[in-house]
Amino acid sequence: MSGALDDHRWMRHALELAHRAQGEGEVPVGAVLVMDGKVIGEGWNRNIVLNDPSAHAEILALRDAGARLVNYRFPGATLYATLEPCAMCAMALVHARVARVVFAADDPKTGAAGSVFDTLVSERHNHRIDVERGLLANASATLLREFFRARRQRQSMARRKSRS
Repeated sequence: MSGALDDHRWMRHALELAHRAQGEGEVPVGAVLVMDGKVIGEGWNRNIVLNDPSAHAEILALRDAGARLVNYRFPGATLYATLEPCAMCAMALVHARVARVVFAADDPKTGAAGSVFDTLVSERHNHRIDVERGLLANASATLLREFFRARRQRQSMARRKSRS
């Protein structure tokens, strides 16, 4: 497989993980960490299920990789995420020495890979990460929009019921 085909394959895997998050009632974000053509870690948002504000997909993928490889650094690895990493996740990726991040949808509110912050490529860090954005962005953005639309509808219905 060529690089572009591999990128699509792994982003589709990250989207499957995002669907797992959605199935648990979480914001549908998935992440997979790949090195030498193999999954070394994967995760999906689990903040609510784990009662953990740091349980973002990227963090859980890094934790999974650390447990599998018995290491905390992953030079040469690529992280595929369905949403642009936030500042917390971006700094964890920098500290983990991940080589490359490929993400689907931009996060115009908290994105730290160029949308709001430039954390992954900041010259202030001794490690910079190659960033590619927009791979399967429509699929990811649609999943997120539908999730939040359904959540707003449920909240609206609950408010109406509580008034009656």
